[in-house]
Amino acid sequence: MSLPKATIGSSPGVDIRILINQYFMPGFAGKLKKSFLNAAHGIAFLFKSQPNARIELTIAVIVLFFGIFFKISAAEWCIILLCIALVIGFEGINTALEVLADKLHPGVNKEIGLAKDVAAGAVLITALVAAIVGFIIFAPRLLELWINL
Repeated sequence: MSLPKATIGSSPGVDIRILINQYFMPGFAGKLKKSFLNAAHGIAFLFKSQPNARIELTIAVIVLFFGIFFKISAAEWCIILLCIALVIGFEGINTALEVLADKLHPGVNKEIGLAKDVAAGAVLITALVAAIVGFIIFAPRLLELWINL
């Protein structure tokens, strides 16, 4: 049986069999599982090897607890979760850059040091902005709680 051609986007006449073979080929689930396992390995490496990542994770758990305690709105949850993801994500990118740079050039190098400093600075910027966002969201609630004690 022949499958019909499908029109996809701006590519008329794309053979649907190509799409089926590409996205639903045998072994796709295994490859997807392997991708997730590799990502999990990277996340585990991040938290095992980077003290700052563990500190950021601890702060994230505390912030999540406060979010539950104060029953923040859905919009505030979205902002908080985005901030957490950005800080930890930037920490991961910073760690990846450091590992790669150290592997490619194990010795002291001014330019590589500068690249590592810029990546660390990006993490610091996201962490500072996340702290400000947390202050904006939680300070009024903490102040009200303190006044009512």
